[in-house]
Amino acid sequence: MSLIYVLNGPNLNLLGKRQPHIYGHETLADVEASCRRLASELGHELRFHQSNREYEIIDWIHEARENGAGIVVNPAAFTHTSLAILDALNTFEGPVIEIHISNVHKRESFRHHSFVSHRADGVIAGLGTEGYQLGIRRVATMLKTPKND
Repeated sequence: MSLIYVLNGPNLNLLGKRQPHIYGHETLADVEASCRRLASELGHELRFHQSNREYEIIDWIHEARENGAGIVVNPAAFTHTSLAILDALNTFEGPVIEIHISNVHKRESFRHHSFVSHRADGVIAGLGTEGYQLGIRRVATMLKTPKND
C-alpha cells in the first residue's frame, strides 16, 4: 500500500462557490471524498491537502519525499508563478501528475505557461474534477510499472 499525496493550491478551498461556470459546483470536500474512495479501491493511502500559502505546498512536497510514492498536484495560480514549487517537485523521485479543472489553454494567455509541467510526468486539464481521479489512476499505474533505468 503506497501513499499518494493530492496537493491543491490557492483558492481551491472555494471550489463549488468560486466561478462555478468554470470550476463546477462540486466542493473540495466532495473531491477529497471521491479521491479517498478511489485510492482505497486501488489499494493506496491518500494525503489530501489544500493551501493558499506556497510554503505549505512546498513543505508537503518535502514530506512526500520521505513518505509518499506519488503526487497529484493542482497548483492553481502557482502553476504560472512558482519556481519554488518546481524546485521542490524536482527533488521528488516518484511520479507527479499535474491537474487543472479548467482547460487552461482556452483561457487567458498567461495561464498557458506552467512551471510545474517541467517536472510533471503527465498533465490533465479541462476534464473538471474528474481529472483528480484520472491523476490518481495514472499514479497508481506508474507505481506498479517497473522503471527502465
